[in-house]
Amino acid sequence: MANAFFTPPVAENEPIMGYAPGSPEKEELQAAVAELKSHKIDAPMIIGGKEVRTGNTVSMHPPHEHAHNLGAFHMGDASHVQDAIDAALAAKDEWANTPWQDRAAIFLKCAELLAGPFRQKMNAATLLCQSKNANQAEIDAACEMIDFFRFNVQYMTDVYSEQPESPLGLWNRLEYRPLEGFVFAITPFNFTSICANLCAAPAMMGNVVVWKPSDTQIYSAQVIMELFKAAGLPDGVINIIYADGPTAGDVVFKHRDFAGLHFTGSTAVFQHLWKEIGNNIGNYRSYPRIVGETGGKDFIIAHKSAVAKQVSTGIVRGSFEFQGQKCSASSRVYLPSNLADEIIGYVKEDVADMKMGTPEDFSNYINAVIDERSFDKIAGFIDYVKEQDDAKIICGGGYDKSVGYFIEPTVVLTTNPKFRTMCEEIFGPVVTIYVYDEDKFEETLEILDDTSDYALTGAVFARERYAIMTATEKLKNAAGNFYINDRPTGAVVGQQPFGGARGSGTNDKAGSYLNLVRWVSPRTFKENLVPAEDYRYPFLG
Repeated sequence: MANAFFTPPVAENEPIMGYAPGSPEKEELQAAVAELKSHKIDAPMIIGGKEVRTGNTVSMHPPHEHAHNLGAFHMGDASHVQDAIDAALAAKDEWANTPWQDRAAIFLKCAELLAGPFRQKMNAATLLCQSKNANQAEIDAACEMIDFFRFNVQYMTDVYSEQPESPLGLWNRLEYRPLEGFVFAITPFNFTSICANLCAAPAMMGNVVVWKPSDTQIYSAQVIMELFKAAGLPDGVINIIYADGPTAGDVVFKHRDFAGLHFTGSTAVFQHLWKEIGNNIGNYRSYPRIVGETGGKDFIIAHKSAVAKQVSTGIVRGSFEFQGQKCSASSRVYLPSNLADEIIGYVKEDVADMKMGTPEDFSNYINAVIDERSFDKIAGFIDYVKEQDDAKIICGGGYDKSVGYFIEPTVVLTTNPKFRTMCEEIFGPVVTIYVYDEDKFEETLEILDDTSDYALTGAVFARERYAIMTATEKLKNAAGNFYINDRPTGAVVGQQPFGGARGSGTNDKAGSYLNLVRWVSPRTFKENLVPAEDYRYPFLG
């Protein structure tokens, strides 16, 4: 038995490697990419620590080179979902009773393994299966995932240390129990770190997890499971399944021991799952925790006092990094009439300078969108714009899927602040600009706030402080992450906890204690050190 209070290592953000020409990290990443491309993988489900293969395989291909076969994963059915739940519940008691410092040690080891021997394999897998360039893979698959592991351990200790007051004669205590049942994690393709965190955060707090990743992220999900195993995570704590969404949901959401949903994905899917949970609410042992980060229609608004080049850089970086496949990517922009032409000119210059192609060529800034379905959807938006009278494409607009799913960075200019591409989530490299009268800033803020049901991220550019103050107040419910003179993307664990409200989710901020407290059920203890021996109170005389 441990007879001490333990303090974990102080969390620090992992430094980002530069991958400059001739750098060791560039050579190591290129070697890792070549190694992964040299063979096909056979990706099983992992249930109770065992590899499960069904023979019903689905091939995996790089979005930027869809003729290349990376291997295949084994699709499961309802029986495998049930097996994963059974395995999780079988592991639950021992894991829940594992001292917190031992759970912490596992995920601290995950961080150090990822910072070292797993770094380039994780980056390479992300580069290949999600078409992220070296910088994007490094920030996501390495640094942010490391940060999640390190900082969540720190936040876990903060949660556990929060205790009530105890007056003389009493000792009041709080313990933080894992949820009674299993957590279902549904993860997206676009951030490897999010996938790891959606599983790891509940597990760190003593819960067991059934994990269903996006089909287009399974290749890198395999490396995450390798990392967990290498760090000593016990079998059955996190179980990964590859099953059709409705099939998995039909089993999970009808199970008596379903205790929580940790979700990142589309708003429509999240709302559907919430309804399913509601329809089955009487069947559960306890009220499930529902935590979700969903879509966005993220904005940039510039005040007439803004610096044009700063705004243009914010637009370009915010809209086109990772092909706009971020729920935080800037997708609608409001420019004042006095600066619009200058800003748009700089945007055009930057876009013209960008190279597009495979992320294996480190000189390419723009890579492929994730799959054909996404490609067709984005191309459909571009074609729609070309047919309208109140909007036009002023930059880009081309697309080609003959080799990979490539779409040019596209800038739309509209005279209608409620134009379709100002309102609907596109999830691709398309940004729409609306030019407003420079003297109608506050009126435009009201239009902005009323345009979208989403409230994830947004940014204001201005030099005048009163303008910043006005935007901050009027847009207080329009974004869960609000940026001042910066692009509305790139939240850092421990610095800008991430999440949004309205149609963008439940705003249980990942990268802070606010997410971790959702995965525990507090129990209060009151211990009377000197119990009363007479029922009579003083007022009775």
